[in-house]
Amino acid sequence: MAHPGDQDDVPHDMLHGADVDVVILGAGFGGVGLGIQLARRGFDNFLVLERAADIGGTWRDNTYPGVACDIPSHLYSFSFRQKPDWTHVFPAGAEILEYLQECVRDEGLLPHLRLSTEVLEARWIEAEERWLITTTRGVCTARVLVSAAGRLSDAQMPALDGLDTFSGDVFHSSRWDHSVSLAGARVGIVGTGASAIQIVPSVAKVAAEMVVFQRSAAWVVPRPDRSYSPAERYVFRSDPDVLDESRSAIFSQAEEAFEERLGIPEKINALRARALLNLAEGIADPELRARLTPEYEIGCKRVLLSNEYYPALSSSHVTVESSALSAVAGSTASAASGNAYDLDVIVFATGFHTTRPPFADRIVGRSGVTLSTHWSNGMTSFASTVVHGYPNLFIIDGPNASLGHNSAIYMIETQIDYILGALDFRAANGDAVLEVTHAAEQGYTQLIDAMSQPTVWLRGACTSWYVDDRSQRLTLLWPGTARAFRERNGTFQPAAFHIAANAH
Repeated sequence: MAHPGDQDDVPHDMLHGADVDVVILGAGFGGVGLGIQLARRGFDNFLVLERAADIGGTWRDNTYPGVACDIPSHLYSFSFRQKPDWTHVFPAGAEILEYLQECVRDEGLLPHLRLSTEVLEARWIEAEERWLITTTRGVCTARVLVSAAGRLSDAQMPALDGLDTFSGDVFHSSRWDHSVSLAGARVGIVGTGASAIQIVPSVAKVAAEMVVFQRSAAWVVPRPDRSYSPAERYVFRSDPDVLDESRSAIFSQAEEAFEERLGIPEKINALRARALLNLAEGIADPELRARLTPEYEIGCKRVLLSNEYYPALSSSHVTVESSALSAVAGSTASAASGNAYDLDVIVFATGFHTTRPPFADRIVGRSGVTLSTHWSNGMTSFASTVVHGYPNLFIIDGPNASLGHNSAIYMIETQIDYILGALDFRAANGDAVLEVTHAAEQGYTQLIDAMSQPTVWLRGACTSWYVDDRSQRLTLLWPGTARAFRERNGTFQPAAFHIAANAH
C-alpha cells in the first residue's frame, strides 16, 4: 500500500511565507485527528507540518520485530472513524500505520500536509498576533499553533564511555536498522521496557547469543491476544452498534484498572498476584525468577503485556544481566556489575525524552521565553492543553495528558474537542487572541499535584519516565480516570483566559 509520502498530491514545495489560520506540528494520531475534524467542518486554512517523510509518528518510526500496541485495537482508533476489520485483538504496528495512512487519504488531508518539513522555531510575534514558524523548507505564519509532536518521538540514548569504539552495529529500537542481520549474531538488548519485551522474543529466535541488560525488572502480565475471525469482522462491518459495544466494553474494563493505580488493596493485590503467577509459570529457574521479580510496587512503572518474554529469557542462549550497560570497548560490552560480554550488535531500547520534550526548546512565547524555560521545573499547563505566556498555542499529548491504564486516543480526542471549542470561540469573538491566565495554570497544577499524591506513580518506590526528575512531580500522566479527564478538560472554558481583541 502506498504511503501518503509516496503520493503525487502531497505538496513538497517550500512554504513561501504562507499565512494560515492554524498550523499543526506533527502528523501522528494527534495531528491527523485534529486535521480530520477541521476538514470535516469545512475548515480549509490549515497546514500539518511533519519533519519525517511520511505520517504516522510512533507507528512510522517503530518498525522493530514484534512491534504492536498494548491497547486493544477497537479502542486504539478514532471513535469518529472506527475500523471494523482489525485482524487481531491487539493491533500490530504496521496495521496501525496503515490505518492512519487510510485516514489521511480518505479524509482529504493530503493537500494540507507538508512532509520532510522540520520546525526549527515557532515564535510568537506580538505586533502581528501570529506565530512565525521557521522550518527547513521556509517560513510561514499562523494565528493558532498546535503542537502534536507527541511524547514518544525523540529517542533517548545513554551516554556511555567507549560506545563510539564499538566494532559492531548500534541502533535505537525506534530507528531499527533492517540492513543488519541478527541471524547467528551475538546481540545485546539494553532495557526491559515496553519495546524490549516485544523485541526480545523475536531476536531470541534468530540470535546465536543474546544478553538483556536489565536495570530494573518489569512487572509483566499475560497478553490476551488472538485473531479476529472472518465472521467476527463481518459482524463488525455490517453492524456498527456491535463495534460500538465492543469499544465501550473495552473502555469500561480499562477504566476499572485505575483503582489499581490508587493502590486500593483489593485491586492492586489482585494485579500483583496475576503478574507473579505469570512470572512463576514462565520462569522455572528460581534464581532467574528472583532476578526478574521487581522491587517496586506494581503499576509504579508501566505494566507490560507479554506471553513470550519470560519463555525467551529462559532460553539457554539468553543471559539476563541484572545491571545496566556501563561501558563499551571494541566488541566488549561491560555491565555495572563488572560482567563483560562480546557482542556483534547492541540495540538500545532505552525509551524517549518525555518529561523534557525537545520540541519545547523550539517554541518561543511572549517576551521571548522558550517553553522549555517555562517548564524548567517540570511541565505545567491548564487543562493539560494550554500554557500561560503562549497565546493561541495548544498542546496535544502534553503535560498530564497521558494515561497509565487506558487508551491515549481517548485523551487525544478529548483535547481535540477542547481545541475545536477554542477555535469556535475565537471565530465568534473576532478571532480573539487567547492566553490562559497564570492563576488558572497555577490552580490546575496544584490540582494535579494533589490528585497525584495517593497514586502508585509517586508512592510505588520506583524511578519512571512518568515523573519529572527535577521536581519529582507527576508530569506525564493524568492522575485520574479517562472519563474524569473528559469531564474536566473536554470543553473549552473561556473564563480561564485573558481574551484580547484581534488588532489585525
